[in-house]
Amino acid sequence: MNRIIIVLVFLALTVSLQAQNSFTLEDIIVRAQEQSPLAKQAETRKENRYWQYRLYKSNYNPQLRLSGNGPGIRNGNYRNNIGNYVTIDQLSPSMRLGLEQPIFITGGNVSVNTGLDYLKDNSTNANFVEQWSNSIVNIRLQQPLFAFNQLKWDRKTEPLRYEESRRSFVEEMEFISSRAVDRFFSYLDAQINMQIAEYNLANNDTISKIEEGRYNIGTTSKDKLLQVQLQYLRSKQAVTQANLDLETAKLQLRSFVGFNEDQDFSFRLPEQIPTFDIDMNTALEQAKKNRASYIEFERRRIEADREVARAKAQRFAVNLDASYGLNKLDETLESSYQDASELKVVDVSFSVPIMDWGRNKARLKTALANKQLNDYIIAQEEVNFEQEVMTLVRQFEVLRSQVEITKASDEVAQERYMVAQNRYLIGKIDITNLNIALTEKDDAKRSYVNALRSLWTAYYDLRRLTLYDFSSNQLLYNPELD
Repeated sequence: MNRIIIVLVFLALTVSLQAQNSFTLEDIIVRAQEQSPLAKQAETRKENRYWQYRLYKSNYNPQLRLSGNGPGIRNGNYRNNIGNYVTIDQLSPSMRLGLEQPIFITGGNVSVNTGLDYLKDNSTNANFVEQWSNSIVNIRLQQPLFAFNQLKWDRKTEPLRYEESRRSFVEEMEFISSRAVDRFFSYLDAQINMQIAEYNLANNDTISKIEEGRYNIGTTSKDKLLQVQLQYLRSKQAVTQANLDLETAKLQLRSFVGFNEDQDFSFRLPEQIPTFDIDMNTALEQAKKNRASYIEFERRRIEADREVARAKAQRFAVNLDASYGLNKLDETLESSYQDASELKVVDVSFSVPIMDWGRNKARLKTALANKQLNDYIIAQEEVNFEQEVMTLVRQFEVLRSQVEITKASDEVAQERYMVAQNRYLIGKIDITNLNIALTEKDDAKRSYVNALRSLWTAYYDLRRLTLYDFSSNQLLYNPELD
């Protein structure tokens, strides 16, 4: 009769949990990747990096620019060069239109420009009333010589930075999956602890009544009765603590995944473990091909070379500025377009330090030392990364074996407890041995759940490190997709 009561209580708890929304590990991972705050942050960073890349590409495109000055009114008395006061009343607007094209190979800039200046002078001592200055066309080349070429180096680093950001986004999503695994099992732990606590409370309540009946008829001692009652009180305390832990885990999960506050749920144990093998060489190969870190290593090497080139270019500066155009100055707008004259300008400016007290040498040596240090750091990071991948692959195989062992242990401990409970009910063992079987049952269940947590965490960490899905043997991102 007592065993029937225990079974009914357990079935009632099971039906109650099934009435809630039941989710699998995959359900939680999908929800986390779609609507968690971390996923939204990752999407925002992805968009930001995309527009940064678009900004970089626009630096190599031509630009049509319109500029000018407003009316430019000057009215008043001014002192001239010989100290006399004169009255000035002038209007001088201007406008420029230019098409500019950067030259990334040389770091220069070529532009085609046109401009118009107008001056109206109503001063009493003016020699003219109106004057139009027309730059009909002007072709200009601005070219630094032996200088640092930012556009050239950007073409080497920025595509790598963008590809790095694309892969980093996939890594972030896999990191979210790993976090979702952790949140899933944290709630599942609390859920299972709650089930264990309520099941044990029902059992201990029944056992307490049985032991009390035995004491009343003189077949057990006061000491054993008190021990059973103490166990019952501990069970009530365990239910209270388990309920608190479950509510805490529920709040953390809701804030991470984005469940509604009035949505109740329960989780199903992911007992279908991965059956595929992960080859060490394949994991290392995919990690080196796909991981954002390896692109980052290449970018950092190029950036170190760039800083050396920048230091060398800062030793002196030479600039070439050449232009050719047609200009005309006349009193009417129409005549300013007629019979324009050529205007040729070539300027070369330079700046060479005669004595800089070792500044350029120190700057160059610093850049070279930083490059060498960067190479050492990257070499160590590559070794650490390979070791991390190899460790995870080995752990995955061990953890999968541990899951199988702990699952078998859980089944054995459950059966042992049922046998111990039956023997207790017929008086073959005392309460102490029953409590030992109970503790072993609970510990075996928790060990099984923890082994599952470790296995799935390692699996998604390995996906993050390699950007490769070993279950379907395919990449986790599309290299061709922009």
